[in-house]
Amino acid sequence: MPVIGLTGGIASGKSTVSKLLEEHGFIIIDADQIAREILNPGKPAYQKVIANFGREILKEDGQIDRIKLGKIVFSDPEKLALLNRLTHPEVGKEIRSQLNQLKEAGIDRIVLDIPLLFEAQMQDLVDIIWVVYVPEEEQIKRLMTRNGFTREEAIKRIRSQMPLDEKARLADVVIDNSGSLEKTREQIIAILQEWK
Repeated sequence: MPVIGLTGGIASGKSTVSKLLEEHGFIIIDADQIAREILNPGKPAYQKVIANFGREILKEDGQIDRIKLGKIVFSDPEKLALLNRLTHPEVGKEIRSQLNQLKEAGIDRIVLDIPLLFEAQMQDLVDIIWVVYVPEEEQIKRLMTRNGFTREEAIKRIRSQMPLDEKARLADVVIDNSGSLEKTREQIIAILQEWK
């Protein structure tokens, strides 16, 4: 079975699709989870990020305050690019390590859940690319509801990524996640049945 690279845009419902694939026996390598872990104290990226963004991004317990860091990088494209340069290599290293371990264990139902698959140029790690798609207006609404963002904040976050329309053009499979959960589930089942 091919290794699936699952991507999309912020608030497109990628996590929903990831969970549905998990229900079908796929093991998920979650790049967002890895990105959080590499910023823990003692990890190489932790010191690099503090050296570049200052100690004011730290909480009292020494953890990086992701909300403070997010406000800094999502209001300045150069700072976002810097953060990506500091963290993407570490994320990539850990993804490759987990992928190799799963393959060595004989597991062949693997999903790499990577929001920035194209932006971080990690397409070489997967055999097939699935993009979870919703119209931009839907993304904005979901972000405002889910994160309490203003419309302007939501748009900044969305525009910090490659446009979903562009990702959809580069994908092997496009999952339309603008309808009900059942509609999304039906699309996944249909695709997986084609593979059998």
